[in-house]
Amino acid sequence: MSHNILLIEDDAPIVEMLRNYLVKEGYDVSAAFNGLDGIALFRQSSFDIIIVDIMMPKLDGIEVIKLIRENSSVPILIISAKDSDVDKAIGLGFGADDYIAKPFSLIEISARIKAAIRRATLYSNVESGTTAVAGQAPPAAKVLTFNGLRIDLDNFSASKNDVDLKLTAKEFEILKLFASNPNRVFTKAQLYGFIWNDEYYGDENVINVHIRRLREKIEDQPSEPRYIKTLWGIGYKWEGQ
Repeated sequence: MSHNILLIEDDAPIVEMLRNYLVKEGYDVSAAFNGLDGIALFRQSSFDIIIVDIMMPKLDGIEVIKLIRENSSVPILIISAKDSDVDKAIGLGFGADDYIAKPFSLIEISARIKAAIRRATLYSNVESGTTAVAGQAPPAAKVLTFNGLRIDLDNFSASKNDVDLKLTAKEFEILKLFASNPNRVFTKAQLYGFIWNDEYYGDENVINVHIRRLREKIEDQPSEPRYIKTLWGIGYKWEGQ
């Protein structure tokens, strides 16, 4: 099955290079050269992943991400020449799943795309129940409850005070890892290995921003977290009772 990619990038040579490479990899690629056209394409079709640049005419990448995140959890991968920690934090903070700085390796971007689609596909399949074997009743879901927080590990869903939480696949992976291992301390290197399946090179912003986004959704007071605790200089742990 071919996966659909939406590429929103104003640099024509980069678009041509990426499209040619990804088509050879078996993907269907639609391209837009500015943010407004990118949003128009997004609203017309269904995509498995969106690759977006930050600096673009008419509508920049951050605004594109914000509009997409209003009603979709599709994986979003940022590619940008702006490689500062602040730029990464801003992009991830508005809902992007990953960030690659230009110039990038085609092999690296292909690996990131495959990983993002794999996570999102698993998330979608479990949510819809399509992973169940035909003719067999699915096993009882494993549900964790922490006061008003309810986490269904098998169905990839979570709610707070009976209100469904809109989590991205990666946010749920982080939540599941913590809630399934209460009081276990995870270093940032361990989190990066478990969640991103990659070696950790000291890029703390990727982890910090995802933790902050998750806290904003599950905590009553994100600045004084009840569940995900920070151990300064070490990492994080889950303290929900």
